[in-house]
Amino acid sequence: MARSIDYGNLMHRAMRGLIQTVLRDVARDGLPGAHHFFITFDTRHPGVAIADWLKDRYPAEMTVVLQHWYENLTVTEDHFTVTLNFGNQPEPLVIPFDAVRTFVDPSVEFGLRFETHDDNDEEEEDEGDDDGDDDPPPHQDAEIVSLDKFRKH
Repeated sequence: MARSIDYGNLMHRAMRGLIQTVLRDVARDGLPGAHHFFITFDTRHPGVAIADWLKDRYPAEMTVVLQHWYENLTVTEDHFTVTLNFGNQPEPLVIPFDAVRTFVDPSVEFGLRFETHDDNDEEEEDEGDDDGDDDPPPHQDAEIVSLDKFRKH
């Protein structure tokens, strides 16, 4: 039986754990100094719970900012919840860690991007290529994200 170390999956879990630890500390102690976060997540991911009007406005992905006004930040093993203010309208959000695509703290130029493999593309390729091989499910890799897209010009 051929086995190998799945570094991509291990890195993915480690980076999700890093985000979980950071958010847990912020939930307990608040944001220190100039720290703030841009968190982009997949609004279609199972377990994401946002208001219908937000889902309509952001059908694929949404970026939220944890900085000046947020309430009720709670962190569990698989998701976090937070209430954010959208035009003086507080809205609770439930975001599974597996739905997070980017996590950026521009105050210290730190960022992570989680790459996903498009399941639809793979299914189309697999339809004509059924040779009986049981490939492992696609995984998400973690990598450092360029902060240029979050810089104000």
